[in-house]
Parts: sequence; C-alpha cells; structure tokens
Amino acid sequence: MFLHKLPQKAKRFTQFMVLTASVSLFAVTAFAGSYNKKASMNIVETASSNGSFTTLVAALEAADLSETLQGDGPFTVFAPTDEAFAKLPAGTVENLLLPENKDKLTAILTYHVVAGKVTSAQVVTLESATTVNGQDVQIVVEKDVVMIDGATVAAVDIMASNGVIHVIDEVILPK
Repeated sequence: MFLHKLPQKAKRFTQFMVLTASVSLFAVTAFAGSYNKKASMNIVETASSNGSFTTLVAALEAADLSETLQGDGPFTVFAPTDEAFAKLPAGTVENLLLPENKDKLTAILTYHVVAGKVTSAQVVTLESATTVNGQDVQIVVEKDVVMIDGATVAAVDIMASNGVIHVIDEVILPK
C-alpha cells in the first residue's frame, strides 16, 4: 500500500480513519440498531437495552456500581460482552458474583472504567489511560486494531447520556 511513503503523522491519521470506518461498519452490523438514538439513556440503561451485556449488568449490580454508572459522569466504559465473560475459566463469574467477593469484583469492574468521556478519536492517540480503579490500562493501536490491555475493541462510541461505551472482547484484569 502507499502508507510507507507518507510522513508518520499522515500515516497515523490514515490508519485512524481506516480503523474508524472498519470499526463503525462492524458496530453497525454486529450490534444492530443505532446507539446514537439511545443517547438519552445512561450507561447502565444503554448496556441493559442491548442484550449483549447481561453479565456485565449483573456484575455491576452485585458490586453496587450500577447507581454510580447511572450518575452524572461522564464515564468511559470498556465493556466486555457476555461472550467475553464466557471466556473466563468455568465458575469464575459465579464466584465473583458471591457477596464475599464483592471487593475483588469491584476492583475488576472499576478497571474497565475511565473518568471522563473518551471517544475513539481520543483513545487511538493514547498509550494508556488511568482507570477508576487507580491503575492504568495499556492502549495499543496496530494497523486496524485497537487493544485495551490485550482485549480487542470490537465497537466504539456507543453514546450514553453520561458517557461512552467501547465494546471489548475480553474481560481485562487489574495487575
């Protein structure tokens, strides 16, 4: 391709535009419906209405984080799908949902949240972001793929009234 002849800044912009177009197309086809229509709903309502985040919503309830993520925000949530939670070893989710594991569950869930509204255009310019958990997630952009701590971003910029959701294909774990 012609990218090798472009200055670094132009390469990065071109890669970003290709990535944005690719991810947007995926988001439209894989998650039918327009999330922009749902911008009047908060993050938890948006996730609940989708049907692909039932485990995440249940975990937020178990950790008493639903009310927080329904608040003013803004928040950015790197949201693992039900399929992402299913990739965890058998029994992990059920174990985390037990009341005695609330602190561990809270640490994991807050590791998926960044304070402020960080759109995909901003994410691809970052190398890391500090989560509500207090730890940083690593952000890597390689060709047409954006990864958050090794999890691939599958859909971006799902707007909510109090922030934005980016869908990831794995549950990321704090260090």
